[in-house]
Amino acid sequence: MFSKFLNSQLQKAILKSGFVKPTPIQNKVIPLVLKKEDILARAQTGSGKSASFILPILELLSKKPKQGKSKIKVLVLAPTRELTLQLSKSFEDFSFFLSKKPKVVSLIGGESIGEQLYDIQQGCDVLVATSGRFLDIVSKKQMNLASVEFFVLDEADKMLSFAFEEQLELILQELPPSRQNLFFSATYPPKMQSILSKISQDYKEVSDDSEKSIVETIKQRVIEVNRENRAPLVRDLLKENKFKSVLIFMASKRASDNIAAKFRKYGLDAYSFNGDLEQEERNITLKAFKDKKFSILFATDLASRGIDIEDIECIINFDLPRSPSDYVHRIGRTGRAGKSGVAISLIGHEDQEHFKLIEKRAAIKLQREQIVGFELTGSPIVKEKGKAPVKGKGKSKKDKLREKALRDKSQ
Repeated sequence: MFSKFLNSQLQKAILKSGFVKPTPIQNKVIPLVLKKEDILARAQTGSGKSASFILPILELLSKKPKQGKSKIKVLVLAPTRELTLQLSKSFEDFSFFLSKKPKVVSLIGGESIGEQLYDIQQGCDVLVATSGRFLDIVSKKQMNLASVEFFVLDEADKMLSFAFEEQLELILQELPPSRQNLFFSATYPPKMQSILSKISQDYKEVSDDSEKSIVETIKQRVIEVNRENRAPLVRDLLKENKFKSVLIFMASKRASDNIAAKFRKYGLDAYSFNGDLEQEERNITLKAFKDKKFSILFATDLASRGIDIEDIECIINFDLPRSPSDYVHRIGRTGRAGKSGVAISLIGHEDQEHFKLIEKRAAIKLQREQIVGFELTGSPIVKEKGKAPVKGKGKSKKDKLREKALRDKSQ
């Protein structure tokens, strides 16, 4: 029970949020955070890892005396705007009954930087931000980070693909050296070690015992189909299974918009979610999907990380993720909190090798299926080996850089 970790006000908020008992990752992480340990926690999506750092941080903050205007004590960085807003809301929800409620400010792109800076200057205890917007604010030299006690990276592995290593150098320069560092991630790629070593030299590693059971709640299918037949096949699958909530992953923003429009022409309740939408549109679309106002959402990988949507019955990989590790995050949008779910991946001849790599990284082996009327036809394209480059014929890297510098100068 949470009672052995947290005060009665937090317990009351936990019950209000619908939680009954700690998840395995919460049982491990909360006591360590309360002991002021640096932590690397590896846990799959849907395991409750956000609450595992939010709750003990609020517990520790509640014990500190209130002194004047709020100063930034907690800095949380997340890879997407949606996760940033979700974490901010969780801080506010869990602190609902605290006598000393922390002031929470979100920093995301797509909204007024002036208003966000004003909110910080009016007093802020908890700052939750995307790294890009955070650095925009830092560059203005109007934010004091000297009081930061907790530095949190949520979905840390995803941030590695956002040129985060360079950004991290700038961020660490602004933070006090004495602080508690908390890292949360679903996967642990090799590059993570070099990043974390720059932040903390002494952190405890924690893993989630329930990882296997989470995957086991998801029925994974692989259907072989030609690309031109994927959309008709998806419509057939939706009609046959009558899913009430389906998240379909696409490779590009334009593709997600186009196919959602085509599905609507077929009378299906479908919309798109991607980075080309204005922030207000993104918020409205995501809320409508959560509230079951429509049933089919075509999305880019923007929706694969940390977005808490209950009761998604089916995930479809219309296009495979570029990164094999993102497969786990995508399918983790279903089968949450012990519920069952279905994850379907569509593959053609051109996807076979990539999906084998996904299987290897995810430690799975799935049976290929073909659906009558949508069978995979044709033959795999055999790539011819290219001729070896002739030494001295191509331009050197130095020559290319010199030419680029001259072009830039002339523009």
